[in-house]
Amino acid sequence: MEHEAFRDSPQRRDNLLRALRWLQSSGVEYVYMQFPSITGRLQGKGIPARHFARMAEKGFSMVYGATVNVALDRFGNYLGYPPNASELLAYPEPETLVQLPWDKRVARVFCALFRNPADPTSPGQRLDADCRGNLRAQHQAFEARHGLRLRAGMEPEMMWLRQQAGEPRYVGVTEPRCYHIGQFETLRPVYMKVLEYAHAMGLDMIQGDHEDAPGQLELNFAFDDVLASCDRLMTYRQICHQVAREFDLVACFLPKPFAGVSGSGCHFNLSLWDGGHAVLREEVFARTQGMEEVYSHYEGGTNLFLPAAGDPGLTDVGKFAIGGIQRHLNALTAIAAPTVNSYKRLWETGFWAPVRANWGYQNRTCAIRVSAPDRVEYRTADAIVNPYLMASALLAAIDDGLANRVEPGPATDGDSYGEHPAPTAYVPRNLGQALEALDHDPVVSAALPGDMKGLFQAIKTNEWQSFLATVTQWDFDTYLDHTP
Repeated sequence: MEHEAFRDSPQRRDNLLRALRWLQSSGVEYVYMQFPSITGRLQGKGIPARHFARMAEKGFSMVYGATVNVALDRFGNYLGYPPNASELLAYPEPETLVQLPWDKRVARVFCALFRNPADPTSPGQRLDADCRGNLRAQHQAFEARHGLRLRAGMEPEMMWLRQQAGEPRYVGVTEPRCYHIGQFETLRPVYMKVLEYAHAMGLDMIQGDHEDAPGQLELNFAFDDVLASCDRLMTYRQICHQVAREFDLVACFLPKPFAGVSGSGCHFNLSLWDGGHAVLREEVFARTQGMEEVYSHYEGGTNLFLPAAGDPGLTDVGKFAIGGIQRHLNALTAIAAPTVNSYKRLWETGFWAPVRANWGYQNRTCAIRVSAPDRVEYRTADAIVNPYLMASALLAAIDDGLANRVEPGPATDGDSYGEHPAPTAYVPRNLGQALEALDHDPVVSAALPGDMKGLFQAIKTNEWQSFLATVTQWDFDTYLDHTP
């Protein structure tokens, strides 16, 4: 069975021995065995460290519905899996083990998910709803077809808020002044604690600034092989929520918490590489705090997006990659902007969020931007995106572009926010439209294989319908005196 092959592989056995040696000397007493759900929430269990070896051997069980947050739809039914469904089997991936710097008695490890060996449907096989495991499989298949690996860097914008005393209202802790050092300084105790924890957990933090919404920061970490970058984005969010608890603040990853100012995006900067290998970055490696792989980055190789010296244009690989993303932009939007709130960011033009399905050089009003000669920036993704689903979907779109040599068409030079319609259509204008586009796009749908597509559609359709059925104060304010 597939779960046994994973569990007993020589590489995992070697990693497990190293992890057990590290645990014995680390002082770790407890381990979070975690995995991302389809919505990007960290799920899992905690175990005493003395049981880690046994748990790594036999795995642990949880209901299949943990992959969709054990959530109910608006009619009270469990989403995706009924209560009598089998339980998944999860195995830790020892090379992802690292201490939590805010309490070094605790460590975390990412887990791979499999169907129950007694399940009559695909017993012991990789669980379709494991979005992290799916990305690994998608990336391996992409490399086998094209001989290239995807490296990605993310730009995680978010806002630091506090609750108004005695009110259910949240406000940013700084003024909305973009790149303002004074406002950045106001949040110095907060971001310095984030940097401290991030460094300890293997994020090579490279730059940061105050963005143009209240309390909005963007703290960036170095790009890497795509799965490692997704793990680091999840770790970054985990760190921000911990720091918020320490400072009695709210780490807000809502895409559009305030009208009239910018929302929070999470741009994906993409490049395709031939060759390269993982290198331990000694400057960010704390030997007592985790496995070496946590502190390693892919380096070397040839970037196939980078044109020859003196050539101002795109390489064929870069051009066809953009063509594939552009061809599937509507379906990609369902994954990039996966909440009702996401479209409030895309509706309010003039605040740097893309609104049209186009591309351009250094044009921040486009959905796809060639931000440098060696990388392409996908701008529709927002702060709440599930990075594993997003990366899988982008790989599928790029694969289509490369395989079918999809031309992207002319670049957009003008302002897509202008009064006169641009020659390209809008991206979907709400979650319902985006879900419909996903349902009609077989290429992007294939990036969510088996159960995952149906689970994603179910939980997001439920969100959309719940929103449509919700009566708000806006309804009263607008229509209470609508008739004589």
